[in-house]
Amino acid sequence: MLYGILAAVTSLLIAALLAALFRGLGLRAGVFERRPQGSARRRPVPLLGGAAVLAATCLVAGAGEWTGVAPLGDGVGGLLVAGAAVGALGLVADVWRLRARVLVAGTAVAATCVVPYDRTGVPAGILAVGWIVFVTLAFRALDHADGVAGTVGVITAFGIGACAAGEVMDGLAVLLSVLAAALTGFLMHNWYPARVGLGACGSLFTGFLLAASGVFTRAGYGLGEGAGVLFSLTALATADLVLVAVSRRAGGRSLLRSGADHLGHRLRRLGLTPQGTVVLAGLGAFGAVLVGVLAHTGWAGDGAVLWVVGGALVVVLLLLRVPVHPVHPVHGHRRVPVHGPRRGASTQVTEHATGRLRVRSG
Repeated sequence: MLYGILAAVTSLLIAALLAALFRGLGLRAGVFERRPQGSARRRPVPLLGGAAVLAATCLVAGAGEWTGVAPLGDGVGGLLVAGAAVGALGLVADVWRLRARVLVAGTAVAATCVVPYDRTGVPAGILAVGWIVFVTLAFRALDHADGVAGTVGVITAFGIGACAAGEVMDGLAVLLSVLAAALTGFLMHNWYPARVGLGACGSLFTGFLLAASGVFTRAGYGLGEGAGVLFSLTALATADLVLVAVSRRAGGRSLLRSGADHLGHRLRRLGLTPQGTVVLAGLGAFGAVLVGVLAHTGWAGDGAVLWVVGGALVVVLLLLRVPVHPVHPVHGHRRVPVHGPRRGASTQVTEHATGRLRVRSG
């Protein structure tokens, strides 16, 4: 217990320090995106905060394993290595950009390597691989607004950590508490207006670690009840990805292009402030995760999980009715219309992911 508290505090401090250091590095290297602030302004947000989360988690958890003070246990060390590999792939995507299919394939390979087939069986193990990939991409998509992905990640990590503790998986529980602490340190710099972002590195690493840890804790349980608990533990991220997929499919838009049609964007259009959006998303995630933990430990029945599924479905259907303005970047660029000085004239600014602007008069 004492080591767990010490490890969490250390992870928080390391992540907070590294996030501050990586912010300047990201600005100098041009690894940032521009996010809206107010009605017209757009601010640069470096994308290396996820690297701070990954480094803090691996350093602290790895130190516990190396010293033998807090060994991660069977398979958990491999899970951390696979998660770090997925995070490294995300870092490459942040810096040089990769096709979405490469990220999906890399995540699928990593998931295939960590699923405990001896406890799940091969058919359920294959489904688990698909689930890990789905949740990992869901957390990647959840990183669309300041504070949302980090807040939901902290809540989910504590929930799955509680499930792991209930299964006497102490090493996995410590790993998840270290991850939650690292995300908390990162959130010190990510609350609106964010000074650093999670990026593909942090969001993929977080999503993979959480999804795979959930599979570890539910391995050996029935497929139906296991799926219900796993959905509850990741309900908000799952609902966001389903919302975007249904919306874009109905509108004939590409599923792989970014757009202002996520859960956070729609809540903002309903009048919520950026901070209010994070709080509401956090409350939704907390309620669903609490049900998942109670169902896992036997304090709640299957009916409680069905309430979470029904609630997520209602949220998706209601938010589908909120109008959005999708953004379609071309080859990693965003086009922002800017009115020129002459009446009827306009200038189109093409903004590259590195922050450099190209201006073309029309």
